[in-house]
Amino acid sequence: MILAIVGPTAVGKTKMSIALSKIYNGEVINNDSMQIYKGLDVGTAKATKEEMDRVPHHLLSIKEVEENYSVFDYQKDARNCIEDIKSRGKIPVFVGGTGYYLKAALYDYDFKLEDSSLSDGYDLLSNEELERRIQAYESGITMDLNNRVRMIRLLAKIDQGWIPEKNDFSLMYPDVLFIGLTTDRETLYKKIDERFDRMLVPLIDEVKPYIINGIKSKALKTGIGYKEFYDFFDNRSTLQSVVDLCKKNSRNYAKRQYTWFENQMNVKWFSVNYENFDQTIQEVVNYIEENRN
Repeated sequence: MILAIVGPTAVGKTKMSIALSKIYNGEVINNDSMQIYKGLDVGTAKATKEEMDRVPHHLLSIKEVEENYSVFDYQKDARNCIEDIKSRGKIPVFVGGTGYYLKAALYDYDFKLEDSSLSDGYDLLSNEELERRIQAYESGITMDLNNRVRMIRLLAKIDQGWIPEKNDFSLMYPDVLFIGLTTDRETLYKKIDERFDRMLVPLIDEVKPYIINGIKSKALKTGIGYKEFYDFFDNRSTLQSVVDLCKKNSRNYAKRQYTWFENQMNVKWFSVNYENFDQTIQEVVNYIEENRN
């Protein structure tokens, strides 16, 4: 059995992954493209050692901020983790919000014929920037990287709200259960805003050294909660404007995550009871017991 905990940012995925790992003797495989990087802890809401509660975690803080790491790299690493964890009689538990990474790991994506690097809209953008903009939507679309005109048309369509149909890829692991956590929009947005308010001061301390040292890596220039601060430290934006933009970008990202998982995977959704999270855990456990192979 493989468990995949999905859903929007700030909904409670990390807490659920730890609980299920302890119940099912599991080990967590990170599925957040930003949590791959060392040092990006606050802005990515990376689980602390205390929150991990002795549950082993994989693909967490494995790369330096300035290193390149592609979806192709993740595919190889995640599949190696699956085999390793299963070989020891344990359960792989994926958790994170990067749907494109998760689908690449669990479905029969083939990157042999394409440059799959996640590099940094339209005529003025380089092919590299076009690719990054498209992949930021996490649509899972296979792109023709050698056809610039098609890439521009594709990005323009997505920017205008077009949603791609579910691609015809097959699960490589028939024993996967996709567990989705959800809540009403008002509650989610409140949690996103409150979490950002709590992390603001330590986040500034985290991102400041990178910016003042002129580091502009892909991770820092694309990650929500990091890219927005460049204008602040360059005196082109106020702190309040940055805070408002970070919250707005996080809310928009949450909406894209919902849309992506709804269209790309067979997810069983559970409404989170924040007053009694144990009840939600039990609901998920009941579903797993009824559907596990």
